[in-house]
Amino acid sequence: MKIFSMNIRILLRKLDIDFEDLQEIRLRIQAPLLLTYRNNEYYLSRSGQLCVVREDAFIVTRNELKETMEFVSNYSIYAYEEEIRQGFLTIQGGHRIGIAGKTLTHQQTVKGMKYISFLNIRICHEVKGCADPLMPYIRTEHQVRQTLIISPPRCGKTTLLRDVIRQLSNGEEQKGGFTVGVVDERSEIGACYMGEPQNDVGIRTDILDCCPKAEGMMMLVRTMSPQVIAVDEIGSRQDLEAMEYVVNSGALSHFGQSGTHCNDPLDL
Repeated sequence: MKIFSMNIRILLRKLDIDFEDLQEIRLRIQAPLLLTYRNNEYYLSRSGQLCVVREDAFIVTRNELKETMEFVSNYSIYAYEEEIRQGFLTIQGGHRIGIAGKTLTHQQTVKGMKYISFLNIRICHEVKGCADPLMPYIRTEHQVRQTLIISPPRCGKTTLLRDVIRQLSNGEEQKGGFTVGVVDERSEIGACYMGEPQNDVGIRTDILDCCPKAEGMMMLVRTMSPQVIAVDEIGSRQDLEAMEYVVNSGALSHFGQSGTHCNDPLDL
């Protein structure tokens, strides 16, 4: 609650919902405040309730956005320049705030952002145990199978991957744990805040936070001696080449996750 402007905070406190099922809160300048709740989109009404009638929705002003960004950054936007340049901030609790507005570029590289006019607050949720049915297929007593998790957006790929990492890292009563290296480019797996993971990723897990995937995989192999490497959102050829390097560099298992709009998506 404390990251929002006072007017929005008052309305959110009136909401009679299960906040464990709240997924996103979207603020757009001069547009209705939208919430994604149980995979459905709703307006936040001026009386502090979920509604589907646009005319009843609370309209976000520039002042609401400005005040919200001040709370998010503890009144020091400049201290978060690097994160804003990447288009997102991760706050305490592991919640990620996507940012859009006018970008400042130099030689086709984004150097910063001003006139921030759009925010997407993605609420972090852990679902411990969601990977239980898959673990017998993923690991044997001494080995972890190379695995790719594929599905369209908002189907729980990262949530599933996080729980797989936790279980591999902690081990089981009859099976030991593995040393896991995580390249968390978007701060979504471990959701580190000031270097400390906000999510439970296990006792044998090392994280490179906000690190490019390809470079991070190489770094982990060279420095942390992982038995398993896990990454989020595989996409570029460079990522694939790094994965090939990882697989050929020793007795390593590799986990990857990719979003896709295929017609017949595989869950695993």
